[in-house]
Amino acid sequence: MLFIRRFDIHEHDRGLLFRKGIFQRVLAPGVHWCWDPTYQLRLERVSVRDSYLLHDDLNLIVKSGTLDPNEVVVHDLADHQRLLVWRNGRFETVLNADLWVLWNVTDEVRTEVCDVRDVRFQHAEIQKIVRDPAASHWFETIRVEDGTIAVLHRDGRRFDTLEPGLHVLWKNQGQYQCRHIKLREQVLDVSGQEIMTADRVTLRLNAVVVYRVVRPLEAIDTVDDFAQTLYRDAQLVLRAVVGSRELDSLLEDKDSVAAELQGQLVERAVPGLEILRLGIRDLILPGDMKTLMNRVIEARQAAEANLIARREETAAMRSQANTARLLDNNPTLMKLRELEVLETVAAKGSLKIVLGEQGLSDRLMKLV
Repeated sequence: MLFIRRFDIHEHDRGLLFRKGIFQRVLAPGVHWCWDPTYQLRLERVSVRDSYLLHDDLNLIVKSGTLDPNEVVVHDLADHQRLLVWRNGRFETVLNADLWVLWNVTDEVRTEVCDVRDVRFQHAEIQKIVRDPAASHWFETIRVEDGTIAVLHRDGRRFDTLEPGLHVLWKNQGQYQCRHIKLREQVLDVSGQEIMTADRVTLRLNAVVVYRVVRPLEAIDTVDDFAQTLYRDAQLVLRAVVGSRELDSLLEDKDSVAAELQGQLVERAVPGLEILRLGIRDLILPGDMKTLMNRVIEARQAAEANLIARREETAAMRSQANTARLLDNNPTLMKLRELEVLETVAAKGSLKIVLGEQGLSDRLMKLV
């Protein structure tokens, strides 16, 4: 019949029927006979093997109600919404605010609507989502290491505090700035400090400050760079303490100097920081002063050695005097001493000995 037209729709196709450019309905697979005496019908075929139904008149097609709800998943997203798409159990993509029609015929499609006004993106399968190559277009990822805390600012205002772990934020929801702060002990080197002592000796000092951030929010709210501020405070404390002492006092009482340095730095430190230790690592004297001090040390050591030698000589002479006094008062002891000497010498060869009651001068003997 000339006034009836036949339209064949294959299994994996669907037909979009238009009359005079106006959408009429969706044709399912099969043979369709349509009354068209003036040839004003137009058929467009779309494949359900495609992921999405894309058409200039998509809004009219959806509103017509002729799409089979078992074959499509429809989402009309507002500006603050995003759509997560899972196909056959695998994450596929993120869709922006718009009208979306997803075919659910050949594949199993699952979708989730997210509100980006929450800024922080949280999901049970977040690791799988952020590994997708296209994820960087939608998400801002922040990794916070153990022993560290991150302070997140959004549009210039503090927004949140991030604990160690992976944190994911929706992009284009403001300008983010993230500052990582270590909570472990940190070492700050204060090196190359030239300071003049009270007796006008110029020293070169290298000091070490060991500190820890205990209240990070208070620390960053007080100063812009607490490490630089601590470095400057340590310089001032070193100049105040070392500059008020003479060189000898500084060298002889290092423990007291270190305690005074730490006490003053604790008073000046930025709130939120805990000063654990402050000590002088190296103390370098100028060349001429070093030579002079070496001479002083050598002279002092020589004097101490001479004093020890004189003490030993005095002790030896005192011992000899005591021995002579003891032998003079005890003749029998003198005889025993003579016999000991005789025994020692006799073991070495021939010996001529004079024996007598009054001493060695009264009697002569020859021993072979």
